[in-house]
Amino acid sequence: MKQELSLALIGGGNMATALASGLIGRRCAAADVHVIDPNVATRERWNALGTTTAAAPDARLSGCRVWFFAVKPQVMAEVVRQCRPWLRPDTLVISIAAGIPGEAISRWLGTAEQPYERIVRCMPNTPALIASGMTGMASLGGVDETDRALAEELLGAVGQVIWVRDDAAIDAVTAVSGSGPAYVFLFLEALIEAGVEQGLTPEQARQLALGTFHGATQLASLSPDSPAVLRERVTSKGGTTAAALAVFQERGLPDIMRQAVAAAARRAGELAREFSN
Repeated sequence: MKQELSLALIGGGNMATALASGLIGRRCAAADVHVIDPNVATRERWNALGTTTAAAPDARLSGCRVWFFAVKPQVMAEVVRQCRPWLRPDTLVISIAAGIPGEAISRWLGTAEQPYERIVRCMPNTPALIASGMTGMASLGGVDETDRALAEELLGAVGQVIWVRDDAAIDAVTAVSGSGPAYVFLFLEALIEAGVEQGLTPEQARQLALGTFHGATQLASLSPDSPAVLRERVTSKGGTTAAALAVFQERGLPDIMRQAVAAAARRAGELAREFSN
């Protein structure tokens, strides 16, 4: 049996809730989770689950093996510095703050001359709320194989994980999968509206669109063939699918997607410059 885990959730919002739902009862007890959040209603909700809570960082942090930072980039520096007095040499720090590089967190927890490098930076996405998330992870030099395995286990509780090389790659992860659900939801909105314009009821259009997305992504996930090959198999020359895809190509959908992902990655870099000093 694995040793129970003591975990601090610094920020008690949706992503912290998703993580806890995957771990409490499986990897740790509710009493082993300490949640820090300034919102009274949020703390009351966590207290009802059996966790301990606090409005601000306190000495209970020193007893937590893992610190999970789930706060907005705008307040990350301040919150990390507030937690610093209770940092221990064996504390594993995991951050999901978009755009905040691991190097900045290591300085805030240590010093410019002696940074704290037992840090994993990751970017999950909102399907983690139903244990179907996709998380990219990158580690600093102070993270050993045991820490990597633990971080992978934690985020694996809410979906799939992949390791990437560095902060720049995490920005790319943010642009593709972190922001990606919003791209999918936008496409779904448009597909449903188009179905209604063609005479379907909103309920019919929604069911058809959601079912099609679910089936297509499942097929792409399970098939050894690339999405391009799968697309070609659906597309008969001169048929209905070819007519629709011709419109997408004429309107530049592939280029629009490239520009959108590049814009998201660029914004992640801007966040780093704005909030990592």
